[in-house]
Amino acid sequence: MTPLALTRLLQLSSQALPIGGYSHSQGLESAIEQRSVVDEDSVLRWILDVLKFSMATFEIPRLKCLMAAWALDDLPAVESLNEDYLATRESAELRAAAVQMGFSLRALLYVLPDLPAATIGALRNIQEPSLPCVWGAAATAWQIEAREAALGYLWGWAENQVLVSMKTLPLGQSAGQRVLLALGAHIAQLADEPAAESYSNYAPALAILSAQHETQYSRLFRS
Repeated sequence: MTPLALTRLLQLSSQALPIGGYSHSQGLESAIEQRSVVDEDSVLRWILDVLKFSMATFEIPRLKCLMAAWALDDLPAVESLNEDYLATRESAELRAAAVQMGFSLRALLYVLPDLPAATIGALRNIQEPSLPCVWGAAATAWQIEAREAALGYLWGWAENQVLVSMKTLPLGQSAGQRVLLALGAHIAQLADEPAAESYSNYAPALAILSAQHETQYSRLFRS
């Protein structure tokens, strides 16, 4: 990876990226409300389970497929993969989160100076761009390799999950960093795409808790 591509990846993965990720817990707030997640150990266990059984086995393979389609300028494939991804979201909130962050990242890319005009034009034609779709378009345009892109995408998601837990639990900065340190070792392995027959988004507890979050009385996050 070139130094410039690395800086672009760091920018895409940063919590400072203004796409609204901070407003979504991706189901974790509901798990905390239900007391499935209560401390440092259960935070790590929850995040690892979602990484292993949803992110690494479905979302990351779809991200890589989207990047391959963007690299080939295969816009029908991009739209099909985007629709396929949105159809797998476990609840209305998780689907809305994927679309909202996709819209926000697309709007940000419109005002950045070095994205190809063809990529911008193609993104404009997608009615409901998901976050992986737009993220993959930017990563491809900035010549970030697929495996490195997966690492950055997973890290950005995991870091946000840790921040959510620190906002809602009595979990301190040191504990949060211990969780991130443990996650880093797993993310390096999970970034490798699984075989096609192992594609799966089977995470029933996440689906149930996310659906329950829609009617949760008191909450900080939108999903």
